[in-house]
Amino acid sequence: MLKNWDWILFDADDTLFHFDAFAGLQRLFLSYDVQFTAEDFDDYQALNKPLWVDYQNGAITALQLQLQRFARWGEKLNVEPATLNRGFLEAMAHVCQPLDGALELLEMLKGQVKIGIITNGFTALQHARLERTGFLGYFDLLVISEQVGYAKPHPAIFDYALERMGHPSRDRVMMIGDNPDSDILGGINAGIATCWLNVDERPAPEGITPTWQVKSLHQLRALISA
Repeated sequence: MLKNWDWILFDADDTLFHFDAFAGLQRLFLSYDVQFTAEDFDDYQALNKPLWVDYQNGAITALQLQLQRFARWGEKLNVEPATLNRGFLEAMAHVCQPLDGALELLEMLKGQVKIGIITNGFTALQHARLERTGFLGYFDLLVISEQVGYAKPHPAIFDYALERMGHPSRDRVMMIGDNPDSDILGGINAGIATCWLNVDERPAPEGITPTWQVKSLHQLRALISA
């Protein structure tokens, strides 16, 4: 199957890297002498998750998301939300680890196909994390929504990526990600093959049908190398 592809594109968070936001927030708030609890995290996510939906839908900007998610804590601690957000991204660069099987998968792909990342994550975290893990050298392309001005699943971020890739034939490009509403829908709308990393074996949202589904990166490696 590997010979069928010229480019394989990955999402970053929870596709290549374990994104433990709770651990990152705990690390951030320890520097302010705050014991960040599970209840605090639930409150944070109640605000954060709708903001991400708005961002993916183009209703707010990356900057608005990053500031609004820390507005309440900024008031509580008398700290600028931008300062808290910057500290959070730095903390996440420290706590994020590659998913099991990520390194082996990239080792298999390197030199066989071009490899890229298309992420809705933020610039500061992506570069720091790729450098810390030693993954940076594996990728031929890094597209970050914050820099493009559009987030997945918007077709514009895929069009931008495909232009950077030199306009390859779309039937020789695959998008792999854990989020059906951004990664898979975006890939479908861009006319490229998709593979949903569905660790929890959730049902697919109505109207979103990935080309393939896998439960792990080990299963994905077996699929691609078959």
